[in-house]
Amino acid sequence: MQIRESQYFSYFIGGIIYMTGDAIAAFLNHEADLWRSIGIFAVGSTLYAFEIKTYFRWIDKKVNVFGGLKRIWIKTCLALLYFNPLWIVRHLCIVFLVSGKVDQINITILQTAFSAFLFNIPVSVLANYIIQNKTPLEYRFWASAVFSGVMAIYYSMSSVWF
Repeated sequence: MQIRESQYFSYFIGGIIYMTGDAIAAFLNHEADLWRSIGIFAVGSTLYAFEIKTYFRWIDKKVNVFGGLKRIWIKTCLALLYFNPLWIVRHLCIVFLVSGKVDQINITILQTAFSAFLFNIPVSVLANYIIQNKTPLEYRFWASAVFSGVMAIYYSMSSVWF
């Protein structure tokens, strides 16, 4: 798979968006750190950029056979399934790794992720509906990154709230 110059720019912007959301979350928790920001930028502009764009393209291909409301709900639900509690756990583990807090990775992260995910379902359904059904494919990664940045703030605070 060949990556065009515009895709590099897209990946870069996605990394900036992820880093910004996480930096705000870190600042709110008094955990702002340059290495954490660099790490989240790196993950957001590589791993997340690649896998999210690939998954969103896959969703579009799979739902082409459906029309109307069925297509809308399948796209929304498939996106919601992707950003599940295990994705949240992985993201929190990455945050701990790039923050140098490996010792804080434990089973309670799973409980925090499930609680945060369940509490957040109404917002996630609405956001994923908009991202999957109202946003052109070439901008979905950015839209998802913005939503994820906002959710990074929420998930960061959820470790305090839940």
